[in-house]
Amino acid sequence: MRQAQITRNTLETQITVSLNLDGTGKAVQNTGIPFLEHMLDQIARHGMLDFEINAKGDLHIDAHHTVEDIGITLGQAFAKAIGDKKGICRYGHAYVPLDEALTRVVIDLSGRPGLVMNAEFTRARIGDFDVDLINEFFQGFVNHALITLHIDNLAGKNAHHQAETIFKAFGRALRMALEIDAAAANVIPSTKGAL
Repeated sequence: MRQAQITRNTLETQITVSLNLDGTGKAVQNTGIPFLEHMLDQIARHGMLDFEINAKGDLHIDAHHTVEDIGITLGQAFAKAIGDKKGICRYGHAYVPLDEALTRVVIDLSGRPGLVMNAEFTRARIGDFDVDLINEFFQGFVNHALITLHIDNLAGKNAHHQAETIFKAFGRALRMALEIDAAAANVIPSTKGAL
């Protein structure tokens, strides 16, 4: 079973993540940041992951530390749950539209952290959520999950739609990359023999 639980405590946040990479798309969340929870739910549902995230952070300052640290802790759980990566497809990609918005996400479960994110949101805030924190979440995730992630928002006029296509496409691409390759189920998908 590709599962993990991680607890991360700092002076700014206290976060526990339980993650099952072979789930049914269920997310249980208690973060104090409703918009982030809505976005993370997209990852769970479209990635067919199960996770529980409990986070307490210094939201009286702003959401920055909590969002970033959720990304870090979820990334740590991902790295632990995936194990040696034997048999995975490794690469995943998805295009996801939502009305006028369209995003492409491409993933390599490479063992090397890298984020390229091209998304110019049409407004700075979605409700009270600062859209800059979307990049902070993904940067924290890739740094600790050790994946290469390319995100390109190709179209969109509604910032909520732009964000939602990003998280949905991320979930779909992640699901593809995590699938077991039936033709190479006992092989690490790298000429190096390790990822």
